[in-house]
Amino acid sequence: MSPADFVADLFNPDLAFLGKALLIAVMSATVCGVVGCYVVLRGMAFIGDAVAHAVFPGLAVAFVVSGNLVLGGTVAGVLTAVLVAVFAQQRRLKEDSVIGVFFVAAFALGIVVISRAPGYAGSLQQFLFGSITGIPDEDVYVVGGTGLVILLAILLLHKEFVAVSLDRESARAMGLAVFRLDLVLYVLVTLAVVISVRTIGNVLVLALLVTPAATARLLTDRLAVMMVLAPAIGGLGALVGLYVSWSWDLPVGGTIVLVLTAAFLAAWLAAPRHGLLARYVF
Repeated sequence: MSPADFVADLFNPDLAFLGKALLIAVMSATVCGVVGCYVVLRGMAFIGDAVAHAVFPGLAVAFVVSGNLVLGGTVAGVLTAVLVAVFAQQRRLKEDSVIGVFFVAAFALGIVVISRAPGYAGSLQQFLFGSITGIPDEDVYVVGGTGLVILLAILLLHKEFVAVSLDRESARAMGLAVFRLDLVLYVLVTLAVVISVRTIGNVLVLALLVTPAATARLLTDRLAVMMVLAPAIGGLGALVGLYVSWSWDLPVGGTIVLVLTAAFLAAWLAAPRHGLLARYVF
């Protein structure tokens, strides 16, 4: 399928779901690109994975009772983040051990809950791997509104997040409420994950958080530039991934992740200063 045919399908009234899927995919990938910069800077990809799994029971409960998916996922993600933060105060257990216990338990709970819904297999597959069909109009507004809230919070707390990301002890000495900032960041990561689950799925959503930001990190040493490049890479990857998926009848979530991974590998190989070729050829 040519790009012109793809554009024609986007404006085809009989394929209205395709345009909505594109909007949601690009918006969620863009927001995840911004939030992912902090995830990469802080080396918290495992925490991002934990949050991605932690939202699943909330999504499942909201789906079973026909409730709001964003609200359900947010409540479950925040609750799990608080539990991790509280149990991590027990110094006999490291934070990664606590995270491992709770994110697996949350994911298992989600599977048990959604198994009670009619059409269990189809519902589970949609949550785990994403889908571009059956997207209601209100989801576009929910994703857009939630994305704006996330970006506004980041704009207001950017300096504090950077301070905590670079040196937690120095940030604490400066009088910053590190624990509260951690919780706020967990909430933002949770929201970013929830708005992305619809198209890319729960299993692959971590790639939207980490891969665009990691790619941008290879391309620049400046945080401001990184925070522009990451959402641009994420949004473009979502667009190209959806086009390839639609053209060759491939799973949309997996295709978007593979496109983003290809961009990461290209940057790893050919980035001007930090790429493999720059280090060994020049």
